[in-house]
Amino acid sequence: MKAKDYNGTIKVYNRVPKSYGSIIGGFDLLSGSDLEGHGFYDVVTPTFDSRIKVLGSIYFDSDSSQFTYTVNNKTWTETLSELKTGRIEEAKRLARQELAINDWIIVRDQELGNTTDSAILTSRAAIRTACANHEAAINAKTTKPQVMSYDITY
Repeated sequence: MKAKDYNGTIKVYNRVPKSYGSIIGGFDLLSGSDLEGHGFYDVVTPTFDSRIKVLGSIYFDSDSSQFTYTVNNKTWTETLSELKTGRIEEAKRLARQELAINDWIIVRDQELGNTTDSAILTSRAAIRTACANHEAAINAKTTKPQVMSYDITY
């Protein structure tokens, strides 16, 4: 991806144009240094945690001769409490998905009066414990970014 500054307005090109200025065809085949001679420089997107950050405006970084973006803190309209509630609901939903994998075994064993394999019961107990731990960890967070960047895994 390339970009060019047109008197303070930066245009980003997903593909270099085939024609530009006095070059009717093959402009997209020019070398990187030739493109830079026409003001076309690479666009570098910084790495960031999209759960708590957003890309801002693009600018030319003259030190590295490339265009890049600012990275800004994300803002949320929900309160800290509302974000916590949402993340806890997500943790419970994910736990339900994990438990659903072998729910049929539990139902079958109950219906038939069979003893459920202890490995399955241990695994399900671990999921419920992990869910409770996630809920406690989320509730312990004191900022919105902490809540939103908390990883929920089972």
